[in-house]
Amino acid sequence: MASWHDGLAAPPRVLISPRPSDASARGNVLSLRHPRSGDETGYLFIDGQLQEINWFKERYGSWFLGDYVCEDGGLYYCTPIDPIFIFLPTFEAARMSNGKDPGKFRQLDEILYVEGYPGYQQLMNVAGHNMELVCEVKEVANMKFFRLDDSKVLSWLCCKVHNLKEVFPKLGKNYAAQLEKEQLKEAVQMIREYLKDEPWLALLCKKLQLDTNEIINDATTKTNEASFCADSSPAPAPPSESKAANGSAKSSKGRPAKKPKVEVGSKNIKDMFRRVTRSGSGS
Repeated sequence: MASWHDGLAAPPRVLISPRPSDASARGNVLSLRHPRSGDETGYLFIDGQLQEINWFKERYGSWFLGDYVCEDGGLYYCTPIDPIFIFLPTFEAARMSNGKDPGKFRQLDEILYVEGYPGYQQLMNVAGHNMELVCEVKEVANMKFFRLDDSKVLSWLCCKVHNLKEVFPKLGKNYAAQLEKEQLKEAVQMIREYLKDEPWLALLCKKLQLDTNEIINDATTKTNEASFCADSSPAPAPPSESKAANGSAKSSKGRPAKKPKVEVGSKNIKDMFRRVTRSGSGS
């Protein structure tokens, strides 16, 4: 008898994401560049929102998915991310600024053409809706042209820092007891996870009268401490760029992924529990 996972192109995984407003909606897993590192990173695009795909794993554990055992016990979970963070490096490169020259105005289809990353093209409407907040926009013959504006980006970043500071006192006594400057530094360090140090972190620190080197050194110390405590098991590759619920998905390189491995002669996990019950009742 065929199992539910037969024919899947990739091994089953556990992923937690927000429930879409339409039960029949399907999300797309997109491969985009991480805004700070530039590394290929997985994001879930669903219900018009972009979600960052994160991975978590305890040292020991597995998942029972029907009659299939996911041995590594890893868990993917999605968290909302402001798409401006994702688009910022792309729009920065597209304007081709040089010194005091603010750069060129470009159309969205030009800006979002990133070789090897077709996922950006699927976010055209998202970019058009959000990037006006941090760009100068000119309209010519019903066509819009965008150019990143440093002062608008800086105002947006300051707003992000302020919003984070407002949340800190609600997170517990340790945060509430921090001085104003310490909260400011904490907020900037969090935002730095999605920002390049040049030019944005440097400009933000200058605006907020913070020492850029101090922010970088403190963040490096925390990263080293976290790495020391982290589990040594490597994270698996993120879900491939595809429809999230599509059973015929392929890997991001276009090759069919390995099929799930099931032990020969294994029984349905529900039957095992039924046998225990019958045995316990003397049947």
